[in-house]
Amino acid sequence: MLQIIFNKVSAAEMSALPKELQLELLAEFEFLPEDIGALAHDRFGVVEREGRRLYRFRAKDYRIYFEVTPDSILVHRVLHKNTLRDFLFRSNLPLDEEDRELSKAGGFWKLIEEGEEKEK
Repeated sequence: MLQIIFNKVSAAEMSALPKELQLELLAEFEFLPEDIGALAHDRFGVVEREGRRLYRFRAKDYRIYFEVTPDSILVHRVLHKNTLRDFLFRSNLPLDEEDRELSKAGGFWKLIEEGEEKEK
């Protein structure tokens, strides 16, 4: 059985959303880890740095950043799409380069690490 685990930061981000929206986002987040490679690329992206791989899943106006483990999906962040789009606009990056450029962006990884630090 696959578990979806939210760290403290992503859980707080989800709980700040209206309950109906939370349920809608979770309803769209239905897949198995082995299915990720076969899913439509318009809803998934990959962000990598130093051998670490995070996936970006687009659900409604939100982006869910997560890691796949053998028996779970660990959700690191749940961000409104404009958060990242604003970053890309300010950085003058082409939108089709989003995942590659996010891999290089220290600010993005700081968001991810922030959630991990709160777990300790």
